Amino acid sequence: MILSDLMQTPVFDADGQRLGRVIDARFVVDGTPRQLLSDARLDGFIVSAHSGSSFLGYERTDERSPWLIAHFLAWRHRGAFLVRWEDVERLSPTAIRLRPGYRRYAPGLASTPAG
Repeated sequence: MILSDLMQTPVFDADGQRLGRVIDARFVVDGTPRQLLSDARLDGFIVSAHSGSSFLGYERTDERSPWLIAHFLAWRHRGAFLVRWEDVERLSPTAIRLRPGYRRYAPGLASTPAG
């Protein structure tokens, strides 16, 4: 399966409730820092209940300007969260189902649990 095939895929919890759609993927780089050929692995998916579009990178940092764009994207992606790869129970081209007891993480790079 190609990663781009999973964009816009509906995400469901273990009970079948729709949580949103995949709008982005989060990768981490393993290996020696600043190494040219370090391995990247999928850490999880960003899920949004209100939008099918990307954050345009605004979730990755504390950057808040231009204010109008940052404010609009924050509103449009309210409630978005990161779900870690280990919380994915089943993956198909038409749906992603999460395991019981999955955790929601903030979509920023700090990856703290979402409130």
